[in-house]
Amino acid sequence: MAAMSSSSAVSSQYSDFIGLHRNSIPSTCAAGNAGSSRFLPLRFRRFQIRAGKASPLLAGRPLRVAVIGGGPAGGATAETLAKGGVETVLIERKLDNCKPCGGAIPLCMVGEFDLPLDIIDRRVTKMKMISPSNVAVDIGRTLKPNEYIGMVRREVLDAYLRGRAAEAGAAVINGLFLRMDQPPAGSGERYKIYYIEYSGHGSGTGEKKEMEVDAIVGADGANSRVAKEMGAGEYEYAIAFQERVKIPEDKMEYYKERAEMYVGDDVSPDFYGWVFPKCDHVAVGTGTVTHKSDIKRFQAATRLRARDKIAGGKIIRVEAHPIPEHPRPRRVLDRVALVGDAAGYVTKCSGEGIYFAAKSGRMCAEAIVEGSANGRRMIDEGDLRRYLDRFDRTYWPTYKVLDVLQKLFYRSNPAREAFVEMCADEYVQKMTFDSYLYKRVVPGNPLEDLKLAVNTIGSLVRANALRREMANIS
Repeated sequence: MAAMSSSSAVSSQYSDFIGLHRNSIPSTCAAGNAGSSRFLPLRFRRFQIRAGKASPLLAGRPLRVAVIGGGPAGGATAETLAKGGVETVLIERKLDNCKPCGGAIPLCMVGEFDLPLDIIDRRVTKMKMISPSNVAVDIGRTLKPNEYIGMVRREVLDAYLRGRAAEAGAAVINGLFLRMDQPPAGSGERYKIYYIEYSGHGSGTGEKKEMEVDAIVGADGANSRVAKEMGAGEYEYAIAFQERVKIPEDKMEYYKERAEMYVGDDVSPDFYGWVFPKCDHVAVGTGTVTHKSDIKRFQAATRLRARDKIAGGKIIRVEAHPIPEHPRPRRVLDRVALVGDAAGYVTKCSGEGIYFAAKSGRMCAEAIVEGSANGRRMIDEGDLRRYLDRFDRTYWPTYKVLDVLQKLFYRSNPAREAFVEMCADEYVQKMTFDSYLYKRVVPGNPLEDLKLAVNTIGSLVRANALRREMANIS
């Protein structure tokens, strides 16, 4: 969510970004050019496929798509498909799932996805960044009166989006996807999926069933079975560990509009610890890629750093879940596509995934609706690749900037001290929140960018000097 800073000052210095894959779209395609192919080199333009009249009409039935997974990605996919005239089936194993997630959503998501305000537990307008030496910097001075970061519980948000998909006409099945039979590539034949359908909320053994569909969207998270079935390849992942803590009312008042982020080797060697407010409790958590076996030790350190503010609290739920660190090598194969965590759409540095999950699901569904002429025609791989091109072109700069920031500032405690020091700068705060709240890499003021570049270099020099001094002391 929060640990993103001054994009323009650092992004141009690095070209080894390993987030979204370059073979999808060249780096010259900026976010602002997302709707226009004239910015693409000729070698990319000639591969833009326009489905429609050339695609075969479906005789007497609409296109049928199975959406596997009912989180933000699956819910947004299913709703858009159903509204677009596509017969949609959504299969979700845990309808009451409480994913261990910080639950932060940007302001633009509230408007884009028409979210009701009553599903937002807290509107955070104050963010406190706390360094390894417990130096605290308050962030949020540049927010306008109507700007905030929304805090949601995933069980509430996910259920709402699934419910809206059902209202639009999608069939929601409480079931577990098992596997699929894939037809010959390009044949136009249907896929057969195998799943277990449960009654109630997944209790009992369930009933084995099968279904034929024309296309499949895998929105089933980091451990995606759809990804395994299509041979999407592996990716590096982090483990997120979170405890929901019920704290006394007077302490909850402190977190009414405030969230906290802790950085330091004690809470995570490559991520951060957090305390995020929910409706009547706080979520305390951390994550790591490189030291997964030590996750409980990092969690204990996060609780220790926040001990005075959560004293007297009672742990009411413990959660853990993998979080992808970069997109999978393959995200589309024939008429199967991946979205959300299944595709690997979680940002470096901040660990944000909710918005990108919902957005990728909607963009994938829009490509299917467009390619199928509102469910009347068969689609092919070209239609799904159009979704990939649009997503990569729009969000590649964001992923690149956050990858750079993680490499710069999460590598040592002195670098983290420098990062927190930078966060005190008002210009950094404005750039950070504008980029986060509205999901765009904001162009900066050239003079301020120059000052920021100088300050960044100064902070890093001081950080390196401090690291050497600490090494000598050791």
